[in-house]
Amino acid sequence: MEGSDASLRRIRAVANYQFGADVGAVLFPKSVLIVHSKRTGRIRHIYLGKALLATLKPKDGFLSLTIEGARKLLSALPFPRLRVVMRDDVAEFILRGGDAFARHVVQTDTTLRAGEEVFVVSPEDELLAVGKALLTGKEMVAFKRGVAVRVRRGVRER
Repeated sequence: MEGSDASLRRIRAVANYQFGADVGAVLFPKSVLIVHSKRTGRIRHIYLGKALLATLKPKDGFLSLTIEGARKLLSALPFPRLRVVMRDDVAEFILRGGDAFARHVVQTDTTLRAGEEVFVVSPEDELLAVGKALLTGKEMVAFKRGVAVRVRRGVRER
């Protein structure tokens, strides 16, 4: 079902709140397809063409980005906003969907909070995966043990 103006305004507002001002229009142009739940009528999925960009999570009302959505958003955000930079030697593991461990973190957005949607990137700022931060940005750099980011989807994951 084609998204109404109200639905488009809503997902853009959520994106602006979650990721920073003025990214909603970049992430969700007018041509997006907004799919609502048949049972509840709430917004569920947002597509651009055939590519799924994001899912609106019913539990907390925030967006869960796909790799395509993350790529689109990364271009709009200045470095290091919402990024966790990993060492090159663990890039292949993360590309396949492995979690990002704190001991391999090189740099982060120091304003990151635990529970936030983050982008795991290489030192060259190439997207490796998307996931959820389990630690704050400062903790990721300081800690030498534990999972820093629970990876939801790696770029090369099948």
